[in-house]
Amino acid sequence: MEAVIGLLLMLLGVSHGVETSCDGRINGAQCYGALGGTVVLRLMDRASVIHRYTWFKNKSVILKGRSDKLITNLLENRSSFTPSDGTFRISNLSRTDGGEYTLEIFDPSGRLLDPQILQLNIQAPVSSVLLVSECLSQGEMRVSCSSEGGDSPQYSWTLDGHTLTDAQLLSGNKDSNTITLRQNVSGQLVCSVSNNVSQISTCGFRFTDCSLSKGMHVSQRVLVTSQTQCTDPTTAPTSITETEVSTISPCSSLVCEQLWWFLF
Repeated sequence: MEAVIGLLLMLLGVSHGVETSCDGRINGAQCYGALGGTVVLRLMDRASVIHRYTWFKNKSVILKGRSDKLITNLLENRSSFTPSDGTFRISNLSRTDGGEYTLEIFDPSGRLLDPQILQLNIQAPVSSVLLVSECLSQGEMRVSCSSEGGDSPQYSWTLDGHTLTDAQLLSGNKDSNTITLRQNVSGQLVCSVSNNVSQISTCGFRFTDCSLSKGMHVSQRVLVTSQTQCTDPTTAPTSITETEVSTISPCSSLVCEQLWWFLF
């Protein structure tokens, strides 16, 4: 009876404190903020050289000021405006903060200059990654990478630090979340999941090809804290008959758990 070999790798990321920035001085700018995080928007060069300005969303005035004097800040309990460089910092972002914002600037004669429009998009950051692998009957390895918490996730893969090639892939591509590696392909495989506000990469696991002996039971667990950084594994899990082995390895901003299992 053939052995079925698999790997389960789970990473938990911390989404708190995610900060993004965007230059809103460019008309039509597409800006992104992380749900629950902070966004820093550059609205103008210096408020002191502007006679009067109003920044609003859906006809609701968010900011209003004259030169260096701030008259209105609708979000004052979770935001700050810096007149010297024209930056507006908003924290504790929610879905309702997303939308189209318009900045109107008036010269001393009261003439409205060209308005500046920006679109603020709020996305949930990628909070966890689940990596599962399975050895197939002909020695190929099928690996899937899935994420939780992130809006519009995008996937990418590397093997030993290089983008996967068609020669290494039996099916799928470097941008899909499920791939099948050809027989005899080995090395350190890393899956990265990202969107416009976050990115999480698995610490990478070093594996040999799937032609392992029968009667083997190997388990590997990797505990990762946010205080450490990923280190490259130097060896593959040792093949031990009917024996379980556990190891500890660091990884940045994540909590990882790897579990090798062999079913007969």
